[in-house]
Amino acid sequence: MFQLYYDHAAKAKDDVLSGLTVAFALVPEAVAFAFVAGVNPLVGLYGAFLMGLLTSLVGGRPGMISGATGSMAVVMVALVSQHGVEYLFACIILTGLLQVAFGGLKFGKYIRMVPYPVMLGFVNGLAIVIFLAQMQQFKVKGADGVMHWLSGTPLFSMLALVALTMAIMFFLPKITRAIPAGLAAIITISMIVIFGGVDTKSVGDIADISGGFPAFHLPAVPFTLETLWIILPYAVILAGVGLIESLLTMSVVDEMTGTRGQGNRVSIGQGLANTVNGFFGGMGGCAMIGQTMINVTSGGLRNLSGIAAALFLLVFIMFASGLIAMVPVAALVGLMFMVVIGTFEWGSFNLLNKVPREDSFVGILVAVVTVFTDLATAVIIGVIATALIFSWKQARHIYTIREDQADGSRIYRMHGPLFFASVHRFSDLFDPENDPENVYIDCAMSRIADHSAIEAIDNLAERYKKAGKHLHLTHLSPECIKLLTTAADLVEVNMQEDPNYHVADDKLA
Repeated sequence: MFQLYYDHAAKAKDDVLSGLTVAFALVPEAVAFAFVAGVNPLVGLYGAFLMGLLTSLVGGRPGMISGATGSMAVVMVALVSQHGVEYLFACIILTGLLQVAFGGLKFGKYIRMVPYPVMLGFVNGLAIVIFLAQMQQFKVKGADGVMHWLSGTPLFSMLALVALTMAIMFFLPKITRAIPAGLAAIITISMIVIFGGVDTKSVGDIADISGGFPAFHLPAVPFTLETLWIILPYAVILAGVGLIESLLTMSVVDEMTGTRGQGNRVSIGQGLANTVNGFFGGMGGCAMIGQTMINVTSGGLRNLSGIAAALFLLVFIMFASGLIAMVPVAALVGLMFMVVIGTFEWGSFNLLNKVPREDSFVGILVAVVTVFTDLATAVIIGVIATALIFSWKQARHIYTIREDQADGSRIYRMHGPLFFASVHRFSDLFDPENDPENVYIDCAMSRIADHSAIEAIDNLAERYKKAGKHLHLTHLSPECIKLLTTAADLVEVNMQEDPNYHVADDKLA
């Protein structure tokens, strides 16, 4: 009994300390993304607090951290600049409702259909994006109002502190895991800078994060159809971007922890959190893979870690903004650099010559698109590219074996699926001019899949009809017969069902 209590207490301690580490990392990210979206930094901080708290309480993946994200912030820019922040709040409410509907309809399971090369490209691209985002911290605003790269002593101090942060995070876990390495690094670097009088950039130089508890607020927009048409396109895009990033982050955590999250529950949790965001002045958001990696690697594997991170963030905003303002940016940059190293799949370089070139191409494509656009666009392009490559490869596998019968007829035993990508090759497999009067296509080893296949069969039948000959389909599966029967007005061909042939089905296994 005492052992059980000790185990629970130890896990709770890990979650709380991990949540504290994550809260430190959330501050500059939330502020930065608020600037990207064109809203007040507190809007970003409130968004991070509400997202982190509600997703962990209601429907989060244990260990996953949600907050304000760059992928959603870039979508918000146009809406905020053209219509103002109140329209953003209304849009976030609608975004949340769409996400709740997505989870309620149990569409979250379809994230399992994302191919592994796309997942690999997503992770690698995101690591590169996180790395590039830290480069902004190596710039300072000059007297001319333009951002310039650090140089001289400030640059040397920044690099030294970043390197020390990374060294602490690398070596401390080899000595003890009593305290998360990230938290220890932040505290150590802060002490060195504060008591050593090191002149370096701090969180307070980015923005003032002091504020109160988020208050309930109805968006000050006209409740009309015109308003709906303004926010609906943005809401649809934000809902899609948020769900894709959240569900893919869930899959990454699944792989890291050897457990399985619930996609529909995550979708509902994200949607509820975004809806509440809109009513409490937050910018909304979704899962954050960088902070999630910090949390998981620091031992935060339960929902308590996300709750702790959100509550610590609220404490920072309400009571400890002055202390957080003194935290060196270099410590947070070093922390994120270690996240980049841990997130990037370095083993993917070894896979380049061991997996099909097409899969390597998709992984690289997704990573590149992620860097130059956003995560949702990259994943969609990756899935489409994978589907097209698969279709092309399958289209090359269709062929026939010709057999002449004693009664003068000819049988073409067709192998491979007939669908939109294989119809051109299909039409070249037959010779209506020189074939006998009766031609049979044996479909026992093939499948008629779509409208393009129906049109191809109809065109072939017409060619045989013009030549004064007859085309018959044999050994059709019940599924193919149903497809052709439904399209009776579109295709004219003799169908002969053989009851001994069936399409494989899970129910028959």
